[in-house]
Parts: sequence; structure tokens; C-alpha cells
Amino acid sequence: MKELDTVRRNIDRIDQEILNLLNKRAENVLEVGRIKRSEKTKFYRPDRERQILERLARNNRGPFPNDALKAIYREVLSASLALEEPLKVTCLGPLGTFTHLAALRHFGSSAAFVPVDSIKKVFENVETNKAEYGVVPIENSNEGVVSHTLDMFMDSDLQVVAEIVLEVSHNLLSRQTERLKIRKVYSHPQGLAQCRGWLEANLPGVPVAESTSTAKAAELAARDPKSAAIASEIAARMYDLNIVERNIQDSRRNVTRFLVISKEFPHRTGNDKTSIMFSIKHKPGSLYEVLLPFKRSKINLTKIESRPSRRKAWEYIFFVDMEGHIEDKKVKRAVDALTDNCLYLKILGSYPQGKVS
Repeated sequence: MKELDTVRRNIDRIDQEILNLLNKRAENVLEVGRIKRSEKTKFYRPDRERQILERLARNNRGPFPNDALKAIYREVLSASLALEEPLKVTCLGPLGTFTHLAALRHFGSSAAFVPVDSIKKVFENVETNKAEYGVVPIENSNEGVVSHTLDMFMDSDLQVVAEIVLEVSHNLLSRQTERLKIRKVYSHPQGLAQCRGWLEANLPGVPVAESTSTAKAAELAARDPKSAAIASEIAARMYDLNIVERNIQDSRRNVTRFLVISKEFPHRTGNDKTSIMFSIKHKPGSLYEVLLPFKRSKINLTKIESRPSRRKAWEYIFFVDMEGHIEDKKVKRAVDALTDNCLYLKILGSYPQGKVS
């Protein structure tokens, strides 16, 4: 016991040192905030945050794991930013959705989150300065693209400033503790689609009902003791529900990509992605001609998607993601070469590439 007491005293001493250093860091952050205000510089720099996290992970010799280190420092950075200037982030709500969870992972819990009930309102909140940043879903690895998000970019001048890649784990939540007592299941259409096989095998004949979000499904399940929701673990905590079954998604590798939107244009980090949208002339080989500059410049296209333009019958808008920043010479050269073959071309943003979290 003497040996254990000695080790515990060492831990207490180290904790006090960490606390002292955090407060010293906070004092410097306040000074940074003062300088930024005097120079009218923007407070949030996602490229700077990325550099800090990557430097710490690179210098970490263990045994403390890098994933936990990054999670802790995201909260340190979030709290530090709140000292400089409270950051407002709008996302698809209510709180407890996977979009909210993605926003938490990216901005930390010290940000002020403004939940809204539609993707359109996320864009509107940022456009009207009710929030500095918005978080919207763009695609799921199993169910594909979120069409409404793509459509919003057609009329919006907002930029993509970051992406968040979140591994999604669906859970069956209920006031019940036994699956066989459940008489109805609520969830967002994406959640229901991603768990279709599990529902058919484990709750055959039980009716399902669509909700506007997974968090709304949890709210409905909290009101109805004979129902359940397919939602996140954070929703279970927020609505005081039991986790009846964990990880019920049909695919073990269920990843959703989210975009952070803003009026800003982020700096290069050296590991970036650029998104553009364009429409092309109606002539044979026009799409081939548009894509050829990327091949010649050896630029990897990570995504290409088409959507009806909604302006003219049978006219389509193409959305393309590529590796690199628009300020990179070869990316700029390839994008500039598109103008001769495009009726319309818009750069949606260049931003740091996200990693699965």
C-alpha cells in the first residue's frame, strides 16, 4: 500500500502541473485574442488546429494513445477558442443527431451549437451571420450522397472549409430493456436504410416510422414506452433511453462524411481537397474533355456526382472532389482549363482532408 500511495501522490503532482500549464496556455490564448481583435484577424483557423494536432501526434512517444491525445486536445483547443471569441456553429438538429456528433468531434464541446430542423436552414444561418460555421451531411459509404446538400450549393456562395469523416454506429434505444417488447421503431430514413437487414431479422413485422432526424426519433421513443429509436449513443444519454442493442447497422464499415461551411477560404495545409461544381455543353465527348485536364495533371478525383440543374430540363450539374488545394499550381491549371468546355463553373472550396474518427 505504501508503494501505491507513492505512485498516487506522483499522479496528483503531475495533474497539478498539467492544470498549471493549461492555465498558462489559456493566458497566452487570451493574449492571442487581444492581438487578433486589434488586427481584425479571424479567430478560428482550422489549418492551425490541424497543424497542432498533427505535431502533437508526431511527437508523442507513448504510452498515451494518439487517438485519446487528439480527443483531449480538441477540447483544449475548443475551450481556448471560447476564451478568445465564442464560436457559433449551426447543425442539423435537434441536439443528439449524428451531424451534431460530427460537429462536436470537430469543434469541441465549448462551441455554441445552434440546432435547426433542415439543411436549408443550416445554410441560411451561416449566410445571415447567425452562426460562423455550419455542419451538413454530404454522403454515406453505404447509402450514397445526400442530394439536398448538393442542391443547396447551387444557389449558395458559402465555401467548404473542412470535412469531417465519422464512423457511424447505430443503436436501438428505448425505455424498454427487452427487444421483444418493442412495438414500433422510429428513425431518420438514412438510419432505417442502414439497419434494414437487422430490423428484418430481429424485429420482423414491427412497423417503422420516419422522423426528421435520429435525435427526433429518440425524443419520440422517450415519449412512447413501447417504441424504440435507431440513433446515436449521445442521443441515449440526452433522452435518458436504454441501449437495447448496439451496432445494429448492416455494414460494420458505416462511414458518413460531413462538410463544414462558412464564408471563409482556408489556407493550404499540404494535405487538402478541393470541391467544384460545373455544367457542360451538350455535345459528344464533352465530359471526357472536361475530365482530361485532371488526367494530364495527374490529379486524383476522389468523387464525381451529377444532379439535375433544376433550371433546364435534362441539364445536369456535376460535383467533383479532387486531391490538392486550388492554390496548388497543377490544380489551378487543371481547373482553369475547364472553362472552355463548361457552361458554368464554381469552386466550392479547398479544405483539409478529413480522417475517420
